[in-house]
Amino acid sequence: MVYAVVRAGGRQEKVEVGSIVVLDRLKAAAGEKVQLPAVLLVDGDTVTTDADKLAKVSVTAEVVGNSRGPKIVIQKFKNKTGYKKRQGHRQDLTRVKVTGIK
Repeated sequence: MVYAVVRAGGRQEKVEVGSIVVLDRLKAAAGEKVQLPAVLLVDGDTVTTDADKLAKVSVTAEVVGNSRGPKIVIQKFKNKTGYKKRQGHRQDLTRVKVTGIK
């Protein structure tokens, strides 16, 4: 069993070949290939964390498509002052399918 932990969008994701991962929006169109930097590589019983060896590891992924996350509502309220504020946010996301770990 081979899997890697990659850095993507300020977070770390565990990926295997064939897995689909939702990341923060990447500047790539659907169908394009992207490289993800590896932080950890596990190949059977061998665990690689050395930065020099991880520089040679390439995790390739194909962009499936772009989407948006769920709506998040932010509400602020202060009692007795008449202050209330409402704000919403939807995060831009990209779905990628991991095609290879070498």
